[in-house]
Amino acid sequence: MLILREPRVTLIARPEFVPPAHLPVEWKGEASDGERIAEFAGRLCYMSQHNPAGRTTADYLGNILRQGHGSVFEHAQYVLLLEGISRSCTHELVRHRAGFGYSQLSQRYVDESTAAFVMPPAMQGDAELEATWIRQMEEAQAAYVEAVEQLMRRYAAVEDRVHRRKMAREAARSVLPNGTETKIVVSANVRAWRTMLELRLGEGAEAEIRRVAVAILRVLQREAPALFGDFEIYRMEDDTEAGRVGFHKV
Repeated sequence: MLILREPRVTLIARPEFVPPAHLPVEWKGEASDGERIAEFAGRLCYMSQHNPAGRTTADYLGNILRQGHGSVFEHAQYVLLLEGISRSCTHELVRHRAGFGYSQLSQRYVDESTAAFVMPPAMQGDAELEATWIRQMEEAQAAYVEAVEQLMRRYAAVEDRVHRRKMAREAARSVLPNGTETKIVVSANVRAWRTMLELRLGEGAEAEIRRVAVAILRVLQREAPALFGDFEIYRMEDDTEAGRVGFHKV
């Protein structure tokens, strides 16, 4: 049985900016396509493509952040693959609706007899807690395997084997714990990502989703520092990581 202790976040899609030839912007400095989409949208509002202040993209977006004009951030969307997170964590994550899209692994179709399990951060480092938790996960996985086998026999008269497996797995999954690992593709525009991160990076956030938020932030900061650079990651007294935002609810 595979035990996972950290999430894995992979960027799988980023914006592509196709500049209109009839409205050229006098760009200053280097920038990603997502950052330039936001700048172009902002400049269009005032027809300031000639960049009278001579600002770099980072400077321009920094001013947008300070003023709280976050609507221009809705045009740039990033898609992430999240792995090594529990189903209880995704139950929290999918509460973020506006600006988000989700596609998650289906326990109804996928065989979970070899599923991985995500150990809660609070249990890590305590040998007794870890041993008890691992035993509970092993028992749950064994119960799932047994239930699938029994249900497959019960539905033996169903000729379509694929449908028979689905019928068995959809019932057997009820014995799997919230700690079962899942995989989910998440898409969101920059404004939505910023709102989610501001809420989930805080010290009061649930521990696993805070850990996931930290991992997401690191990926997005590498990809688009001008859009996410005002977030700061720091260590709390218990040596776990949290984050804070420089510009509140843009």
